Amino acid sequence: MLDIDRLSGGFVIRRLTESDVEAVYELCLGNELFYRYCEAEPTREQILHDLHITPPGVTEERKYYVGFYQGDELIAVMDLIDGFPEEEIGFIGFFMVAASAQHRGIGSGIIREMADYLRAAGKTSIQLGIDKGNPQSTSFWRKNGFRTVTEVKRDGGVILLAEKKL
Repeated sequence: MLDIDRLSGGFVIRRLTESDVEAVYELCLGNELFYRYCEAEPTREQILHDLHITPPGVTEERKYYVGFYQGDELIAVMDLIDGFPEEEIGFIGFFMVAASAQHRGIGSGIIREMADYLRAAGKTSIQLGIDKGNPQSTSFWRKNGFRTVTEVKRDGGVILLAEKKL
C-alpha cells in the first residue's frame, strides 16, 4: 500500500469520496481544453464512477483517487493505481490541476514529488495515457519526462501510452 501523505510535501493530500464530487466537478469545469480533446464533458456522474473504477484485476485498495489541497482549496486531482499494469509500475489514470494554479510549476512539482516517492517505494516507472493531439497535455507530460511508448486506438480517438522511467 502507498502512503499518500508522501506523494507531496507541499500539499495536504487525502482520498476523495462522494462528498468531494462537487469540488472535483468545479475543478474539471475550468479545464475546457482537456475535455475538448478527450471528446467528453465533465459530469458529476462520471466523477462518481471514476472514484471507484479500476483496471481489470486491480482491487480498490490499490486505487488512490486523491486530492491535493492548499488550505480548503482543491488544487489538483490524481487517480493513481499502484502496481498496474505490472507490480513495479504506477499508473496515472487521471491528473488535473485547477486552472487557477496552472502555469506556476505546481503540477510539475506534484509529479516530481510523486515520482520521487514511487521510486523510493520500489516502482521502476510510471505510465499514463495522453489524448493524441492535445497540445497542452502532450507538452506537460513531455516536460515532466514522459515518453510515448505506443498508440492505442479506442472509442473517441487515439491514446498515447506514455512512460517515465524512475
